[in-house]
Amino acid sequence: MASIEEALAIIKRGVDELLPEDELVEKLRQGRPLRIKAGFDPTAPDLHLGHTVLINKLRQFQDLGHEVIFLIGDFTGMIGDPTGKSATRPPLTEEQVAQNAVSYKEQVFKILDREKTRVVFNSEWMGKMTAADMIKLAGQYTVARMLERDDFTKRYRSEQSIAIHEFLYPLVQGYDSVALEADVELGGTDQKFNLLMGRILQKHYGQSPQAILTMPILEGLDGVQKMSKSLGNYVGVNDAPGEMFTKLLSVPDELLWRYFELLSFRPMAEVDEFRQAVAGGANPQDYKRLLAEEIITRFHGEDAAATAHKSAGNRVALGEIPENVPTVEVSAEGQGELPIAAVLRLAGLVKNGAAARDVLGRGAVFIDGVQLEGERHFKVGDEAVVQAGKKKIARVVVTD
Repeated sequence: MASIEEALAIIKRGVDELLPEDELVEKLRQGRPLRIKAGFDPTAPDLHLGHTVLINKLRQFQDLGHEVIFLIGDFTGMIGDPTGKSATRPPLTEEQVAQNAVSYKEQVFKILDREKTRVVFNSEWMGKMTAADMIKLAGQYTVARMLERDDFTKRYRSEQSIAIHEFLYPLVQGYDSVALEADVELGGTDQKFNLLMGRILQKHYGQSPQAILTMPILEGLDGVQKMSKSLGNYVGVNDAPGEMFTKLLSVPDELLWRYFELLSFRPMAEVDEFRQAVAGGANPQDYKRLLAEEIITRFHGEDAAATAHKSAGNRVALGEIPENVPTVEVSAEGQGELPIAAVLRLAGLVKNGAAARDVLGRGAVFIDGVQLEGERHFKVGDEAVVQAGKKKIARVVVTD
């Protein structure tokens, strides 16, 4: 068992806010498994690594011996989470919620320990509430306090509609904590208002209020905007190993350590050693490979991680030779030899001479996996794997 200090260091890794920390420490001192709650509305069943930031934290709580409650908000999913929305979001049907929930569970158990995870649906208790019960719940909070929430405030001031049922969402999420008697609730930074609602309602119902822990929103591969499928800057949980490998090797260098902190289960002491090595001149691509291998292993297994760099095909890192490289014959057309620029053009690896000069000038041409420096000429009978940039590669054979 980890000491309280060691456990707290693990719990706080990558966390944006822990409120209030002293209350969590007191709960840890009780020496019992805590009930750790996180709610998920099954609206986007195809998860990406941004979604797993929160799930990774749940796994860390599991490894510390605590009970993880994975709450699928089938009831709240039919309300529609208004968080960050500029307009009322249409609710999901029961069929959509049920279908998405199945997909959710298939994906999250690649991270969570199935045997140590309690999966619940909030319709179990919310579906039993009478109209009178719901009115009583709604009476626990005022419209004025509800409008303090940032997204409601913006919509109200810009005269955009806010449906009454949207006010129920944070109340229902808060009541979930009452029903589950949660000790800790996790959520993204955009969920802080709803998480605090759980504390308020637990106090009202005579329970010890939960500590809340918010996780940051992960930036996407562009290094600027949050990871999102609509923005195309994501790594999907269900992406093929080769595609995962390619995407993770494209992570901006300045984001590498944030990705390690939020997505890796390596000890931070080891990550700090990696960081120091790069500061001392080591190639950051070597550590991106380590991160990629860890994540691919998590979702596809060790064998897939070991061969992902090959299955990535012609989208692998510069200098990487994949399997099944296409063969292209290039005619020397009576010339004794061909300069590399002509070989690139005739093999279809560049569009024209200008493009050939560009990749050569950038040092993005590799011959048999070795970066080309200077000039290179090919004679009849020569054969080599030639790569121009990250997307064009072929085994070139020079003929008469």
